[in-house]
Amino acid sequence: MCRCLGVKRANYYKWLHHERSQFDKRWNLLIETVRAYHETYDHKLGYRMMKDYINHDKGTAYTEYQVYKVMRYLDIKSRIRQKRHNCTVRAKDAKAAPNVLNRDFNAAIPNEKWVTDVTEFKYGNRFEHKLYLSVILDLYDRFPVSKKYGDSNNNVLVHNTFDKAVEAYPEAHPLFHSDAGFQYTSPSFQNKLREHGMIQSMSRIGCCIDNGPMEGFWGILKCEMYYGKHYRTKEELIYALEEWFHYYTYERYQRRFGVRTPYEVRSEALKAETPAEYKIPENKRIMKYKQEHYKSRQATIYKKSIRHDN
Repeated sequence: MCRCLGVKRANYYKWLHHERSQFDKRWNLLIETVRAYHETYDHKLGYRMMKDYINHDKGTAYTEYQVYKVMRYLDIKSRIRQKRHNCTVRAKDAKAAPNVLNRDFNAAIPNEKWVTDVTEFKYGNRFEHKLYLSVILDLYDRFPVSKKYGDSNNNVLVHNTFDKAVEAYPEAHPLFHSDAGFQYTSPSFQNKLREHGMIQSMSRIGCCIDNGPMEGFWGILKCEMYYGKHYRTKEELIYALEEWFHYYTYERYQRRFGVRTPYEVRSEALKAETPAEYKIPENKRIMKYKQEHYKSRQATIYKKSIRHDN
């Protein structure tokens, strides 16, 4: 064989018995670890989250670039979010509350600010059935305070979600933010908020970013357990949702919280006299957009002033 390949026998045996370098061992270990985590977490993890999970669990210090290279080598990719279709139904002549939250998504303590929304899932052999999920999320730690399932997107679903949250935290009096759907503008729901000493806040019409954290939560949920899946029965879909909520609450690390879960952050905060604050870092793309928008607006104002003077 060596003669056919033009290789010296001494070189062949040297290669056969050579000891792997530390780099090769570390590289192969990372390959096996990434492959295992990709399967364990059902293709949910991109290279950033993959790095956080491995370093947190294994006590290693891999960089994002190292994990990225391995994922490219293995041709591993995480799921991509799809655009969400809004299922909000607006009431005619509804009395919408002002946007008190005003995109201030930071919260200093648990139960200071709650956001809520309803989303839709389809199941069945031909996706002919619908299931609605209503969730209340705490902006401090992104902890799901309450959730309820329903066959209809109606007042009962929203009321039951609210009642469950109040039962869990009877002393809470948060700012309560939602969209302007008919359930939240109904007099009965607004009376519930007043009875529990909560201030109501609503997103402006057609402005989803006013409830950005809730929209982001739906995106994570559907990307990780719904898109690309086919649930044939209601029970199968609800079971998958319950599994995901357990994973999100107790196992899904978030970089903003120092690679910890919402449950860990909440448990620590509720015991502390002065809970730690987790400021939301400014998104670089949003900062760039604001700067460009500001310059464009200033240029427009300047041109108008020149025309006016002339």
